[in-house]
Amino acid sequence: MAQSPIIAPATSDTIRLIQILKGNSMREKLIDSNSFRTIAGDVQLRESLTLFNCDSAAINNRTNVMEAFGNIHINQNDSIHTYSQYLKYIGQQRIAYLKKNVKLTDKKGTLYTEELEYDLKTNIGTYKNGGRVVNGKTTLTSEEGVYYADTKDVYFKKNVHLVDPKYNIDTDSLLYNTQTQVVTFITQTHIKNKEGGDVYTSSGTYDLKNGKAFFGSRTVFKDSTRTYVADNSAIDEATGIAQLEGRAVIRDSVNGYTILGDQIFLNRKNNSFLATRKPVLIFKGEGNDSTFVAADTLFSGVITKDISGKKKLVQTDTLQKTIVINDSSIITSAGSVTKTPLRDSTKNLSYEKTDSLVKKTDSIIVKADTPPLLDTTMAAMKDTAQLSDNNIADALLKKDTTINLSKDTAIRYFQAFHHVRIYNDSLQAVCDSLFYSSEDSVFRLYQDPLVFSKRSQISGDTIHLYTKNKKADRIYVFDNGIIINELNAEMYNQIGGRTLNGYFKDGGLDYMRVKGSPAESVFYPQDDDSAYTGMNRCKGDVIDIYFIDKAVNKVKFINDVDGTLYPMNQVPDDQKRLARFKWEDARRPKNKLELFE
Repeated sequence: MAQSPIIAPATSDTIRLIQILKGNSMREKLIDSNSFRTIAGDVQLRESLTLFNCDSAAINNRTNVMEAFGNIHINQNDSIHTYSQYLKYIGQQRIAYLKKNVKLTDKKGTLYTEELEYDLKTNIGTYKNGGRVVNGKTTLTSEEGVYYADTKDVYFKKNVHLVDPKYNIDTDSLLYNTQTQVVTFITQTHIKNKEGGDVYTSSGTYDLKNGKAFFGSRTVFKDSTRTYVADNSAIDEATGIAQLEGRAVIRDSVNGYTILGDQIFLNRKNNSFLATRKPVLIFKGEGNDSTFVAADTLFSGVITKDISGKKKLVQTDTLQKTIVINDSSIITSAGSVTKTPLRDSTKNLSYEKTDSLVKKTDSIIVKADTPPLLDTTMAAMKDTAQLSDNNIADALLKKDTTINLSKDTAIRYFQAFHHVRIYNDSLQAVCDSLFYSSEDSVFRLYQDPLVFSKRSQISGDTIHLYTKNKKADRIYVFDNGIIINELNAEMYNQIGGRTLNGYFKDGGLDYMRVKGSPAESVFYPQDDDSAYTGMNRCKGDVIDIYFIDKAVNKVKFINDVDGTLYPMNQVPDDQKRLARFKWEDARRPKNKLELFE
């Protein structure tokens, strides 16, 4: 016959006795002067507002210690529920020791472990033999952990691993709040983005629910091509905006550039960034031959346009549609190389042999218009030169050159604003604003630009500096161009004109053509013993300049030449300088460290 359930009367709660509410059977035993009550079958006990359910239990009436077995459920005021197969409960301290299939839940997250020490007085649970917390789609595991039920915090220790739909996190210790789903990093931590990318940090917080993170202690971010480092970082995944502050660095190992700044804003959705507070852009060259660009503000973005699987790229300068000349080849806009020897315009031409410039000077007046370089379309080039920094990207997209590329190909461009300074071991430059595109590797310098190469200074309204393999290859100056070559503190070779078109070799100027209406020059020729023979003030339609060992070696004049050679002791002071002469060596960056000041 089935026994009727036992219903025990409630007693006073002031002494926190464990009360028996019901059970199928109950017995009293006396062992070593200790009185025990055993209850079996659908057992329910209570201590204050806490209910205990189990298959069977034994209670020491003197010590108020209980052992429970099978399907244990502890219900704390219907807010925290704990389950296990074995329980030892110390009533005086209100501490529960649970074993085998332990589960604790606060309706937000669930803790699973094999052994748990749980203090019902402070609502703190501790496990030391491995456990995991599951909260929605997030799972955290560790060897040890402490759960704070009142604050919903869990402190994980030793071999901590977090698995989330977006991230895997490995660390030795971290804090996690089951209600807010905020992870707090307190030691060296590796965060792995499942879509690609790694974060290495030792301090910060990450809101798994809202996708917002804050990091300190020079956290390192890495993706497929770039590395980001800063003293402090903030990221909003919803907007794709990230902010780096304090010695911030972006390093692109694939494209070979680095951005430094005390503050950098990134838009990860359109792959752009803005650097302020003494930013410096570094283009990595061969060995230690890098190019440094400093400005008040640096901005970088990408230009892409996908049409039926094709990227419509820009031709950012009409100069690429004309011929780019080496001494031995012609490179067309399509990139093909034609080995075509250039004509020497000095051959088979008539010279004015009465002019003293022919004698021992290597300076030749040519009376025919046979330029060694093919002309460019000047009107088109002027249109490009007059583009403002704000609309240049839009203008580039209007070009009609379509190239088949993979879908993930993009053209990165850089813009620098105000107090721009460029430093390379072989070349330096300053201007007010700059535009650079990875498509053509051209530095476009605007507003009072100056370029310094060895002992030469080049200026004009706008300057385009072409690079090849991260080295200066060609320079083009639009309007009011002038090149000044310093001989000493009092003597300067000067050639000025409407446009300047020059080429570099081994980091120094090798050749330059000056065109103008007219082109003018002040040149100090030398004899075979390198002694100066006088000063030649001359003008013509075209002037070709050849350099050797950093200095002007030979000057050629073409068409409508008019000039005067003054002996060294008879050079008029008002003839020593061209109208646009202004030697501005003080603006020249002397070393790369200046750019970080």
